[in-house]
Amino acid sequence: MPKIAARPVHDANATGGEPLGTLPEWDLRDLYTAPDAPELKRDMEWVEGECDAFAMDYEGKLASLDAGGMLECIQRNERISTITGRIMSFAGLRYYQNTMDAERGKFLSDCQERITRFTTPLVFFSLEFNRIEEAAYITLFSANPAIARYKPVFDRMRAMRPYQLSDELEKFLHDQSTVGAAAWNKLFDETMAGLTFPVEGRAEALNLEATLDLLSDTDRPTREAGAKALAKVFGENVKLFARVHNTLAKDKEIEDRWRKMPTPQTARHLSNHVEPEVVEALRNAVVAAYPKLSHRYYRLKAKWMGLEKLQVWDRNAPLLIEERKIVAWEEARATVDSAYAAFDPRLAALATPFFDKGWIDAGVKPGKAPGAFAHPTVTDVHPYVMLNYLGKPRDVMTLAHELGHGVHQVLAAPQGEFLSDTPLTLAETASVFGEMLTFRKLLADAKTPAERKTLLAGKVEDMINTVVRQIAFYDFECKLHAARAAGELTPDDINALWMSIQFESLGDAFEFMPGYETFWTYIPHFVHSPFYVYAYAFGDGLVNALYAVYEEGLSGFAEKYFDMLKAGGSKHHKELLAPFGLDASDPKFWDKGLSMIAGMIDELEAMEA
Repeated sequence: MPKIAARPVHDANATGGEPLGTLPEWDLRDLYTAPDAPELKRDMEWVEGECDAFAMDYEGKLASLDAGGMLECIQRNERISTITGRIMSFAGLRYYQNTMDAERGKFLSDCQERITRFTTPLVFFSLEFNRIEEAAYITLFSANPAIARYKPVFDRMRAMRPYQLSDELEKFLHDQSTVGAAAWNKLFDETMAGLTFPVEGRAEALNLEATLDLLSDTDRPTREAGAKALAKVFGENVKLFARVHNTLAKDKEIEDRWRKMPTPQTARHLSNHVEPEVVEALRNAVVAAYPKLSHRYYRLKAKWMGLEKLQVWDRNAPLLIEERKIVAWEEARATVDSAYAAFDPRLAALATPFFDKGWIDAGVKPGKAPGAFAHPTVTDVHPYVMLNYLGKPRDVMTLAHELGHGVHQVLAAPQGEFLSDTPLTLAETASVFGEMLTFRKLLADAKTPAERKTLLAGKVEDMINTVVRQIAFYDFECKLHAARAAGELTPDDINALWMSIQFESLGDAFEFMPGYETFWTYIPHFVHSPFYVYAYAFGDGLVNALYAVYEEGLSGFAEKYFDMLKAGGSKHHKELLAPFGLDASDPKFWDKGLSMIAGMIDELEAMEA
C-alpha cells in the first residue's frame, strides 16, 4: 500500500490494563462500503478499460502533444492514480486491521494483482516522457500556468532518465512485482503478526506489540523478561528473516545494477528529491554528535538508575521518579487538541474530524499491524490514522505525531494526486512539529522539578530514538546492502553488522545481552522501504531548527508554516525552508537542531548539580 507515513520504531509504546475509555475504530465506508460493493466493482472495471484506452490514445505520441494535449494526458493519468489509490487504500487498510484474516489477505493480494495487470499498459508513459528532448520539455511546461504547476512532478520523474531501462524490461519489472518484493514484504508482515512471545511469569504468550511494550515497564525484572522473550523468539526465526533480507537486498542490487544506479541509496534520494550530499551532511553531523547526545544521556540515565551499566531492557525504562500514569483516550485527545490550538486554532480544527468521523483506529487487537501510521489514501477522500493505543504518556506523543501527518495530508490534498505527495524528508515536518507543540505544552504545565525532569528526559529519549537510532538504522542498512553485494549473508553476518552499529551509537553505558544481536529482525522499515529511516532524522532536525525560529518570534510564522504544509510535493526543500531563513544544505543547519537536544541534556545534568 503506497504513501504510508509511519512513526519510527522505538521498541516500546505503552503499558495498560486500566480503562482507557472508548477507543475509535476506522469507518472505511468513505472509501468503499464493502469488498463486494458495486462501486468497487465499477471502479475496478473502469481502471481496466481506462488503462487500455490511455495506452491506445497516447503510446508513441507523447512527443507530438501540444500543451493542451499534454495537460489532458496528465490529468487522465492522474485520475487513474486516484482510482487505483482508492482501491488499494481500502484493501490495505482492511488488511492492516487484521493481518491474520485469510479473507482480508486474499482480497488485498487479488486487488494488487489485478491493479498491477491493468496498469501494465501505462508503463510506457514515464519511459516515453523521459525521451522528450529537454528544450521541448521546458517549452511545453512553460506554455501556461495549468500545465506549469505539474512541472515539479515531472522534474522528479526526469531525474530517473539516466537509470531508465527499455520499455520491455520496465514492463517486465512492473508485471512481476507482485511475486517479487511485494510477496516477501507480505511474508514478513504475516510472520511477524503471527509470532507469539512466551514471557516468564505470564500465563499466556504475548504478541509483538505487547512484548515490546514490556521494555518500558516500571519493573526491571518485567523488562528483562520481555527482552529475553523477544531475543528467544527472534533467534528461533532468524533464519527466515535473514532469508527475507538476503532476497530483498539481492533483488534491489539486481535492479540497481541494471539501472546503473551508483549506490543502493540513490533511488531513495531521488524519490525524496534530496541531494546525496545533504543526507551525508545529516548523517555525519549525527554520528559526530553521538558522544554529546546518546553516550552522555545514557551515562546520566545509568546514574539515575543506580547502575554501573545499562542493559538493553533499561534503554526505554521510565525514570524512578516517574509517576506511573495511564492516560485515558479523551484526556489524550484534549492534551493534543489544546497544544495544537495554542499554536493556531486552525490546526486543532483540522484534527477534529479524525476523532469524530472514524478516521482513527486506536485499539490494540489480535492480528492488527503493530506500530502507528498515517495513510493519506487519495486526495478526494481523507487520511486514516492507525495507532496501538495503550495509554502511556508516550502514546499521547504518538497521537500528536500521527495527527500531524494527517493534518499535513489534508492541507496538501488540494494540490491533487500528483502534487500532494510530500517527499519523505519533508513528510515528517508536521508530525514532529505536532509532537514538539504537545511536549512544550506539557513542559509549561509541569508543576514540580521532578515532573519537568521526567518530561525533559522522555523528550530527549524520543529525540535520540528519532535521530540517533534512525541514523544508526541507516548505517546498518548501508552496511547490510554493501555486504550483500559481495555474497549471501548468514544470520551471524547480519547480527555482527547490527552489533557494530549498536556499540557505536549507544556508547559505553551499555552491556548487550546475548540475543540482542537478532533485534534487527523486527524493524519493518528495512523490509518495506529501504533507507526510509533517515527521513525521521531529517524531519526531527528540520523541525528542531524550525521550532527555534518559531521561538525566536519570526513574523508571520504560522502563515508561513501553513503555506509550507499546503505545498505538499510541489516545491523543493530549499524553496520551502527559505521563508524561515533555513537551508538544509548548510551543515550548520543540522548542528542547530542537534544543539536543541544537547541543550536539554545540559539542563538535565544541571539538575544533578
